[in-house]
Amino acid sequence: MKCVARQLASSVVCGLLFWAGGVAAQGPVCSEADAEALQWLARTVKSRSEVAYQGVVTLQRGDDMQVVQVARSLADGYSSEHLTRLTGQGAQVVRPHHPLNCTHPGEQLLTLGDRVEAGDCGLARYYRFEVGPGERIAGRQSVKLEIQPRDMYRYGFLLELDQDTALMLRASTLGRGGKILERFQFADLSYDEPLEPRSGMDTVHPAAHPHPDDPTAGARLSVPWIVSWLPNGFTATDAADPEGPRRTYTDGLAVFSVFLEQLPRELRPGEGLARLGSSLSYTRGMHLADQPVLVTVIGEVPVNTARMVADSIRVAR
Repeated sequence: MKCVARQLASSVVCGLLFWAGGVAAQGPVCSEADAEALQWLARTVKSRSEVAYQGVVTLQRGDDMQVVQVARSLADGYSSEHLTRLTGQGAQVVRPHHPLNCTHPGEQLLTLGDRVEAGDCGLARYYRFEVGPGERIAGRQSVKLEIQPRDMYRYGFLLELDQDTALMLRASTLGRGGKILERFQFADLSYDEPLEPRSGMDTVHPAAHPHPDDPTAGARLSVPWIVSWLPNGFTATDAADPEGPRRTYTDGLAVFSVFLEQLPRELRPGEGLARLGSSLSYTRGMHLADQPVLVTVIGEVPVNTARMVADSIRVAR
């Protein structure tokens, strides 16, 4: 029996594959869809349940560079993954015994390649895809997949996949003018049996895998609320608690969350913004049913998208 669960947005290896609902596209857009590109996306998803590996990746965000050891093993219908940061304070994220038949909603979208001709274009309605030959990365020949947004509400991507296994070897998030905002890539890769998690780490984080219909953790608000505007193609990833503090949305490649916190008093007018690579945190104060609240949008979208999402928060009717 398949289960449907949230993606781990913070995972370096898995972080670019998220959910968006398949929406019937208009003919002209659907006719532009690159079936070969969508098939490569589908192969990338499939590699998650078929490919065991170990390696070292670099994650570049502006002037910040992190080096991470990553590994995935497969056994008895489960996968186990661990990520160990090799720079700065030692820390490790471990996700053991993840069922291989657990289907994430994002994976359902990224296997749409076979249905493009039927008009179900999925991501191709919101992005343009182009596939071509890539470079050698970590000693492996790659296939290059260029992904350009069709509007101003999302970023572009440049993915380079292993020609043999479709494992993602390099992924770049692109801003306006093709500027690289964030990039991760394998510096070393082996398909042998993965290493065991390192011992002696300062911090070890077990990665939780909650069911999407579980109640949202955190303090409940006094009134139900909704996000009344989303860019086309962005969809809720789970069943949100109407009075819970969080909503999460994705279009299949980008993801962002909206948090609301009730305040004891009103904030001064203004907004706050922090960026790290392709991720931002946008905050501002507002009123919800005469109650002062702090709204925070965190995710991989341009600041104008975050601002418009924050402006659209309303009391649920």
